Amino acid sequence: MAAEAAFALDDIRSTFGFFDAWQDKYAYLIDIGKELSPFPEAHRTEDNLVPGCQSQVWLLPRFDGSRLHLTIDSDAHIVRGLIAIVLAAFDGRSPRQILDFDIEALFDELDLIGHLSATRGNGLRAMVGKIRSIAQEHVGA
Repeated sequence: MAAEAAFALDDIRSTFGFFDAWQDKYAYLIDIGKELSPFPEAHRTEDNLVPGCQSQVWLLPRFDGSRLHLTIDSDAHIVRGLIAIVLAAFDGRSPRQILDFDIEALFDELDLIGHLSATRGNGLRAMVGKIRSIAQEHVGA
């Protein structure tokens, strides 16, 4: 049931670097968001909603004993693209790898936060915070 990142993080980085205009980067975000694995309708519940997000974002984690697998979805196209980036960084990694990964540096590298509304940026950080919290629960497992 785990979603696999549709794109490799290196591919996302190089594609972002290819585009000069933010309009093109937004279009790319929307395109990669379309590649997300389907989120099971039965799991679109209040319990799986990520608090602090402007749009509805559902997060379904699964820990297989060594790696955290994530299924994430949103009702907003641009957020689905942001989810694709988060999945490329975190999905299928160990809890320690997730906690050690400097996602803020990635957001800076892609210049994401500066081009998102304040509420979208806060929502993105809320999603990352939730994932990091789940990873923290499984460190050493």
